[in-house]
Order: sequence, then structure tokens, then C-alpha cells
Amino acid sequence: MPPHDPATTIPRPEPATAALPTFTGYRNLLGLVRQLSSLGGCAQPIRLEGQRTEIDAFTGEILRELKSKELPAGHLLVRCGNRRTTRCPSCAELYRQDTYHLIAAGLRGGKNIPEQVATHPRVFATLTAPSYGPVHGRRVGGTARCRCGRTHTKGDPRLGTPLDPERYDYTGAVLRNAHAPALWARFMLHLRRTIAAAAGLPQRLFSKVVRVSYAKVAEYQQRGMIHFHAVIRLDGRAGPYTPPPAWATPELLADAIRIAATRAHIDGPEINGCARSFAFGEQIDTRIIRSSAFQGGTTITEGKVAGYVAKYATKGTEAATGSLYHRLKRITDLWFESVPEHAAQMIRTAWALGARDDLKHLNLRKWAHMLGFRGHFSTKTRAYSTTLSALRAAWHRPHTPPPSPTTLVLAHWAYDGTGLTPDLERLSALINGGLTRAEAVTADA
Repeated sequence: MPPHDPATTIPRPEPATAALPTFTGYRNLLGLVRQLSSLGGCAQPIRLEGQRTEIDAFTGEILRELKSKELPAGHLLVRCGNRRTTRCPSCAELYRQDTYHLIAAGLRGGKNIPEQVATHPRVFATLTAPSYGPVHGRRVGGTARCRCGRTHTKGDPRLGTPLDPERYDYTGAVLRNAHAPALWARFMLHLRRTIAAAAGLPQRLFSKVVRVSYAKVAEYQQRGMIHFHAVIRLDGRAGPYTPPPAWATPELLADAIRIAATRAHIDGPEINGCARSFAFGEQIDTRIIRSSAFQGGTTITEGKVAGYVAKYATKGTEAATGSLYHRLKRITDLWFESVPEHAAQMIRTAWALGARDDLKHLNLRKWAHMLGFRGHFSTKTRAYSTTLSALRAAWHRPHTPPPSPTTLVLAHWAYDGTGLTPDLERLSALINGGLTRAEAVTADA
């Protein structure tokens, strides 16, 4: 080893300044931090350009004026509001919390809903889809072997895929997803008829005695089929403000749900000489909801149900389709998407069925990326609870007081794009303690 010369300068690596964010182009850095902080960590904020002016209606004096080009970021930035956890964790968490309060208010009162709803019959129901061919799955406890002879671990990509893709009924699966909203409506019709028959009521008098209220969410199974989770409640004729009749018990409601689910069916189109009919699967789960004040931890309570439904409401098609979130303009665009083969085949089937004249009303090509499903993921009856708009308005009211009645507000905003520049995205991640989109992809890999 050669002797060390103290006069020799040890080379030091140059700092990687090119990889560091630069904000020299932003004059108001503190204001920029405040503007990005208001997004709450939104991954894909919407950029708007325009202005908002408040004018005194009597004097014509301009009281306040806001121009997007004068804001620190050069745009007005608003949250994307996406409910999917895989797209924007921050907005999805906000949506989950709002959904939790919406469901909980319909179970135990609050948010302008009387507390007496906690004494009404309430059932948490899960309605599944029928089988269109055997698929890889995990049995109870995850220890029993699948039909393929193997024991699948949680997260195995083969879960939910057909054992024999050549014999799997993709046409029936896609059409059943497309008819799922109509099937739910038919189920509700049978449910009201079943309850009326059990109570000995004529159909024409049912709505004058009792009302059925519900909130439901749709969820994709790993095999790509839609099933529903619903909170169903019996009220008096005036909704949550009146008690139901004495004969309306939770047990009667649970039995009526099971009977109505087995009776509900929708006649579908005739494909290749075979008439289709769609119904719910054999697995119909009904659980009576008890008050948490009187039950132990093993009973399903209002808080648990609200948490379940809120969690389902932030899911999308990622359980079945992976990373496909947008509509397809051409079926060839599917080649450039990272989609499992089973989901890709359902998309191709939906696209092919969408070319049929007798199926134009289903808009299958428009909803091919949703595997044929064209309904809302979260719905409720008007009398069940409050609304998401009312919940958010109640939150914004103390933070953003409305202008005076004598103030004229003139506003014009135009969409300019989605997302932030890499530097602003890095700064937003630093402010909110998260990762940038590029870092999140690297971490997942």
C-alpha cells in the first residue's frame, strides 16, 4: 500500500443538485406551501384557471377578487375527489369517512336523523353472484385445497381465475354484471311484496304502513363479478321519524330478504339460441344489526357495519382488473394496459357484445373497462340518512362563511389539467408526509 500524502486532496462526490426540486420560479414560497397544504395530500389535484369577483350589489365596489394566475402555484388547485384508494389515498380516505358517517347516521341517528332509528329493524345483507364456471379459490381458513389440487396463499394471482378458461361462461358473466342494477331493483320489488304478504297487508296499503330504507355498495369479487352489501331498515310511513308497526321485527326482515333474493330474477337477451336469465347466487348472508350498547364484541353492531360499508365504498375494479381505470376508445388499447388475462377476456367479451344491435341499450363498449357493470357503486334511498353533499356542506360552512346577501359573486373557472409538476408534487409529498407517484410505483415494485 503506497504511503499517504497529506497534501493530496481526497475527491468528494458532487451533490446531486439536478435531482433536487427547485422553486426559484415561485416568488411566494410560503404561500405555495399553504396552497399545497390545503389539498391534504391529494395525489392528482385538478388545475383550474379563471377568476372570482365579489361586488357590492348597491355601490358596484369590488370587494374581493381572486385570479388564478396570481396564486402561488399559478392555478387554482382543488382536490380530485376520487373515491378509489388505488388512485388517490387522501381523497379516498375522506370519502370513506364521509360514507362511514352517512351509514352510521342511518343506524343510530345523528346528522338530522332521529336517534330512534336505532330501535328499528335493521339487517346487513350480502347478495352474491352465481357461478359461471369453477375458479381458483381459498376455502375457509385458507388451509383446504382448491379444486386444482393446490392450496393457494392470500394474494395468489390465480385466485378468481377460471380452472378451465375455455369452458368459462364469459358471456353470461358480463351480461350479469350489466343487469346487476336492474336485478337489485327487482329484488327490492320482491322484498316489499314479501314483507306485505308476511304481514297480511294488501300491496296497495304497504307504503301507507311501512317504508323500506336502505344504503348499499357494489363490490367486485376477484372473479370479476359484482355483488352487493346493503344495510336495510324498516321504518314507519314517514320514514325514520316514525316507528314501524309492532309486527315488523328484525327476524321478519331477515327472512323476507332471503326469500326475495331467491325469487328475484331478470330475463336477459337470447345469445346463440340460448335465452339468458339472471339472478343472485346461492350464498345469501343476512345478519341482524344489534345496538353496540347491549351486545358484546362478537355481535355485528352499527359501528362495525358502517366500517364495512365505508371500506367497500373506496374499492374499484382493482381486485379484478388491476390498473385499468379509464374507458377504452379502441379494443386494441387493451394491449398497452397491465390487465390480468381473465379480466382482459371479460373486457373483450363486453366489447364484442357491444356491437350487437339488440344490446345497444346496455352500452357495453362504454362500460367494458368495468367488466360490463354500469351502475353506481354507492346508492341509498332518500329516507335512509343524510347525503354526502350535506355532510361536506356542514364541514365547509364554518370554514368558508357565505358572502353577504348584498354581495354579487361573478366566477368563471376553466379546466386546465390534472396533477402537479414534478417539483410541486415532491413539495406536496414533503408537506403531507407522503410519497410522490413515481416513488409509490418504485416502492410497490
